[in-house]
Amino acid sequence: MTLPVMHSSIHKTKATAITLAALLMSGTIHAADRVTFQLDWLPGGDKAPVYVGLAQGFFEERDLDVHISQGRGSTDAITKLATGQADIGLSDITALMIAHAEGDVPVKGVYSVFSQPPHAFYVLKDSDIEQVSDVADKRIATSPFTSSNLFLPLLLEMNGVDEQSVNLIQSDPGTLSPMLLNGRTDVVISWITDQERYADNARSIGQSLRVIPWHEAGLEAYATTLIASERFLDERPDVAKRFVEAYEQAIEYTWANPEQAAVAVNDVVPEVEIDMAARTIEAIRSLVFNDFSAANGLGTFEPGRLASTWQWTANAQEMDPEVLDPESIVDRRFLPGSSR
Repeated sequence: MTLPVMHSSIHKTKATAITLAALLMSGTIHAADRVTFQLDWLPGGDKAPVYVGLAQGFFEERDLDVHISQGRGSTDAITKLATGQADIGLSDITALMIAHAEGDVPVKGVYSVFSQPPHAFYVLKDSDIEQVSDVADKRIATSPFTSSNLFLPLLLEMNGVDEQSVNLIQSDPGTLSPMLLNGRTDVVISWITDQERYADNARSIGQSLRVIPWHEAGLEAYATTLIASERFLDERPDVAKRFVEAYEQAIEYTWANPEQAAVAVNDVVPEVEIDMAARTIEAIRSLVFNDFSAANGLGTFEPGRLASTWQWTANAQEMDPEVLDPESIVDRRFLPGSSR
């Protein structure tokens, strides 16, 4: 009684295997294209689109199997793409420009996420500092690790502030907010992406803050950018095109639905609080959706702004602007609506 059952089971197994093999050979069943996405820093509301793309199925709809890798800064992200550890990811475009100016880096910018830079001054609401020109003779606290420091001298010069008149204090990032609230500094330099965290700290002691974005004081430039390895772009151009299309869809969904976008981040990274992520998304809306992006389109690299971004960067780094053609660091073929 047992043997016929075993034979039947064996025949069914063989038949299933043959059927699956036939389907695979015919292309009816196939694996989704795997893509490794490299963050440039820790997860949070400002990184929401990639998590939204997963949660809303935008990647799956385009037959993409996306895996997210944690990051430790733009330079780290560029290195991981250049060495084949990731396919596509995020970086500040100024870091990409510097990397290209210093050597041959097989990484290109493919989509502009922030068309305005995130650098800002933070002051107490009752401070007499209302604009950049008011920081003359003030104490300014900053982290020694932030890229904002590179652009500070240029920003001050543009706004008529003698750099020697300010007292620049370098301190650990975690101490900056307490220093401002305790009166040990008049101004803090930080990114707009930190706005809600600073606001919470101020509210906890009955204070409120004023944020002065540097782009409102003349520092208009590209910032956070989707970057990709040239190997990925050359060997899997269709995959790259589908990824960028899905990512743009995720960007639009993120800022149309901040709460749901925040939930998408929290579902993958529970330590990211939903409320904080949602408020961060709202706080940085102007970095993504602004007059410039409305006029030129999301994701685009307008030649004039790309050139001025490099000019800012070269001046800040005391580099010869002629060492790099900024057009050489971007690849526009993968922008949604473009033809390859």
